[in-house]
Amino acid sequence: MTLFLPELILLMGSLVLFAVSLGTPKRDTLRSLVVILTTLVFLTSVLALKQNGTLFFGAYSVDIFSQLFKVLIASATLAVILFSPSGGGIREDVTAEYYMFLFIGVLGLMMLVSSVELLAIFVALELSSFAVYIMVSMRSPAADGIQMEAGMKYLLFGVMATAFMLFGMSYIFGLTGSTYLSDIIAGLDKLYNQPAALVGMLMILVSFFYKLAIFPFHFWVPDVYEGAANETTAFIAAVPKIAAAALMIRLVAMISADGEMVANLLLVLAVGSMFYGNLSALAQKDVKRLLGFSGISHAGFVLFALITFQENGYALALYYIVGYAVMTLACFLVICSLTPDGRNLEIQSFNGLYQRSPLLALTLTIGLFALAGIPPFVGFTGKFMVLYNGLKDGYLIAVILAAINTAIAIYYYLSIVRAAYCTDQETSSEAMPAQSAAISFTSVALLIIIIAMGVAPAPFLAISASAIGAIL
Repeated sequence: MTLFLPELILLMGSLVLFAVSLGTPKRDTLRSLVVILTTLVFLTSVLALKQNGTLFFGAYSVDIFSQLFKVLIASATLAVILFSPSGGGIREDVTAEYYMFLFIGVLGLMMLVSSVELLAIFVALELSSFAVYIMVSMRSPAADGIQMEAGMKYLLFGVMATAFMLFGMSYIFGLTGSTYLSDIIAGLDKLYNQPAALVGMLMILVSFFYKLAIFPFHFWVPDVYEGAANETTAFIAAVPKIAAAALMIRLVAMISADGEMVANLLLVLAVGSMFYGNLSALAQKDVKRLLGFSGISHAGFVLFALITFQENGYALALYYIVGYAVMTLACFLVICSLTPDGRNLEIQSFNGLYQRSPLLALTLTIGLFALAGIPPFVGFTGKFMVLYNGLKDGYLIAVILAAINTAIAIYYYLSIVRAAYCTDQETSSEAMPAQSAAISFTSVALLIIIIAMGVAPAPFLAISASAIGAIL
């Protein structure tokens, strides 16, 4: 039972929230309960970090790799809960149900990082996905129905990605005779050059390209980011991507380093994601849409780290996705803090932010500087190491293209910083809501992590390498 403890706590929390939803709890009471339950999930995930074993006839693996990702998922979820406003953009009559689905979604993500069998992966992925589809549509009616359109687009594209994944799984099962990843790895060593094996693996990867918003599987991103409530968008932007990266690493590690065709395809998708995301972000005024397109470009860097098919590349991908999640959460903390009513913000909404709230302005600036790849923050360190690793493996042209994209990204990130620091407060009609102690604490914690991961990456990379070593 201890092997499954974090998941059991999440399941228990979901049942508690279901019971609470049968009544009419006050928002503040409900939020306090959710903070307590999420903190409990985080603590149990930390306590279970060194657990090892298998469950469900070997379909569920508990090791340092999966347990580390569970801690990361729990940490990111707790951060989102702490900086989400008590009112927020969630309909008041379904707030309890919203948190119930949030817990179910996190449960699915934790199951996903431990799944080492194709059907277990499918069940976990769908459990997490359908919970989030529903969460998107629970935004306050003040959104004028845009949340329903966003939820439907997310659902339809998600179902399409699932169909690709199941079709690919059928190919892999037909070739190897097994649904267990360990057996598939052994079988694919002799089959990876066969078209059926290549098609099967790529179709399975499509679902995770969709979760990571890899071009051209990104279509849902701008509309879902804009249509979902701010706290929901913060969750989607960070937490599912951590779990998707974990499974991407597991699946890509199954491909032989001699699989040149797969490497070339991943390289094209990585560069395409960088260019599409950054060029599209240049034209955005809505900050959530801008961050959505920005996420597409960063997903390209994660994919670029994987194409070497080597342990150090996988460790860099893990390091980069964690850094991206922290940087993104810092930006969304500011967005959620400025909009307790759940409205969307445009770039001009940050005018004079340094006068209204120096801490939020600093948090936003460091988060954006890090995303832009400006030293000494984690974004710079992550991009530098990914590009250096690619250069060592002979991807000179791709490295040059990625560097060009970094330069493009600086423009739109700094346009928000300019609004926050180079304009007067009087030019903004935004009022400054009161900041809670939880927001201040979360803000400082995120800033410390962004700086620490950038200035001293060695301990974080060592942890990443240790986790990767457990699955290779």
